[in-house]
Amino acid sequence: MSELLKKEREVVLPGDKIIESMDYLPGRNCFREGESIYSKRLGIVSVRGRVISVVPLSGVYVPKPGDMVIGEVIDIQSNGWVVDINGVHEAYIPLSGVREYVDTSRTDLSKIYSIGDVIYAKISLASRNTVHLTMQDPKAKKFRGGMIMKMSSAKVPRLIGKNASMINMIKEKTGCRISVGQNGLIWVEGENVPLVKKAVEMIERESISEGLTERVSEMLDKELAGSDAGQKGKPEGGDDKNEKKG
Repeated sequence: MSELLKKEREVVLPGDKIIESMDYLPGRNCFREGESIYSKRLGIVSVRGRVISVVPLSGVYVPKPGDMVIGEVIDIQSNGWVVDINGVHEAYIPLSGVREYVDTSRTDLSKIYSIGDVIYAKISLASRNTVHLTMQDPKAKKFRGGMIMKMSSAKVPRLIGKNASMINMIKEKTGCRISVGQNGLIWVEGENVPLVKKAVEMIERESISEGLTERVSEMLDKELAGSDAGQKGKPEGGDDKNEKKG
């Protein structure tokens, strides 16, 4: 196979030639002209098997069928729910998108999902002006508690990492429960939420640099070690100055 002119994770501009070969296929944000594959966007080269894609460095989330996204229910209609998914268009959950059968003559739809509910859903349809969601996926759920963080949707692949290496490492070290939406919203719950936030911000800030997983791991280890040392250094029964005077 021909050698890549632009390497994995290298930054490319619109129109940059990535490879001259018929052995590879153009993926997202790439196009073929003759025997060459070019970039459509400013972004980072990603090679998966024989497919070459470009992960954009910025831009609004573009829905794609199969994506898992986090959204907030903002309206209830006669046959479904309108959801804000942090994209160009709002999304819609039709009655066919929920797990149970719903008789609208007997069921108040707000009892299933009410305005303000935050959900984890799968995109089942994405056309130019229409986005449908489904809750009929094993990972789909309604969140209770926790908090929502936000990052550029273009940086989500870096947060997840190859074979989910980055996100699994963060979950393991912090002990937090984390759900990542391809639309750039992240749900987190646990005792180390501020530490997860620090890791997410670091990944977004340094997304194009190499060795990022190792640096994030080292940062988490250092922060956790400092936290443990602080806990061990506290005298039992609280601070002396707060103790009751006899």
